[in-house]
Amino acid sequence: MQNFKYTDERFADIQMLRYRLAGFSMLLLRQKQLIYCLAEATLSGRDITFDQFGVHNLRLRQLLEAIHTHYQGDRQSEDFLAFETYLKRLWFSSGIHHHYSQDKFQPTFSLHFITEAILNTPEEALPLLEGERRLDLCNTLLAVLYNPDIQPKRVSLDTTTDQVLASACNYYDGVSQQEAEEYYKELRARDAREDDHYPSYGLNTTLRKQGDSIYEEQWTATRRYAPAIQKIVHWLRRALEFCDTPEQAEAIRLLVEYYETGDLTIFDRYSIAWLADTHSTVDFINGFIEVYSDPLGIKGSWEGIVHYKDPVATARAEAICQNAQWFEDHSPVAPQFR
Repeated sequence: MQNFKYTDERFADIQMLRYRLAGFSMLLLRQKQLIYCLAEATLSGRDITFDQFGVHNLRLRQLLEAIHTHYQGDRQSEDFLAFETYLKRLWFSSGIHHHYSQDKFQPTFSLHFITEAILNTPEEALPLLEGERRLDLCNTLLAVLYNPDIQPKRVSLDTTTDQVLASACNYYDGVSQQEAEEYYKELRARDAREDDHYPSYGLNTTLRKQGDSIYEEQWTATRRYAPAIQKIVHWLRRALEFCDTPEQAEAIRLLVEYYETGDLTIFDRYSIAWLADTHSTVDFINGFIEVYSDPLGIKGSWEGIVHYKDPVATARAEAICQNAQWFEDHSPVAPQFR
């Protein structure tokens, strides 16, 4: 492994890195099986993130992937290479907005190139809606790609605007920022609690407005995102066969129940159970967790990751922790800033 190459592909402003899976070969077969099941549960939620980050993201990804698969022209042309870079950026960012700046990245391939590519892609490979024609698809999706005024920012934090309406993220449908804030303010007011231990209202829902009515559509195994969540639940149940500890099994059971019911009090119980499991070698994150992809900081974007303890690296970290005071005492930083 002395010649291990850490740097991988580079495109746009992104440098891909590779990491060694130190200690993986030392894991028990059962733990490797657990990692496999949890990894499949993670992959099963990918489309949820794409959809949450923009209402057109999934269709755009399907369109660009279809073009890339069926393109019969010169794959070394300037347009095609620029198209390929754009597709890689979309994959990396789970949508058409930059993963840090939140700005929509603009295509550098020509409009003529992609229009011709769409017209020459087999119709059955295109993400056409019922009754939709190729030209309708072009008019809808290419406007999203090329018009800088359409969904310019995935998450707008400009306080001089309606941040919900100015953001491309797909957590709200037909509601304004004021309406969303008032909805959750009233929800809390109706559920007055002395201990202030409220569920994370809105964490796992799309807030919609129909006529004068505002309501939530839950993200569960039977409602919105049901196909993806059902796959996640399937692999979480498989993971129960290989758990490291009873505490880990209990956390996974609660997560499955939460996915099936959407009950935020169960999510709280799951979070506590997950945090209490400090002895498992294999660990994971799966669900609607972080809220910074919502301009109002309410909605949880879906994420998944699987990891395991490396005992050698853990021993090094513990040694540093045990000697933390020595490092602070000998730090070159001025004492008042330590």
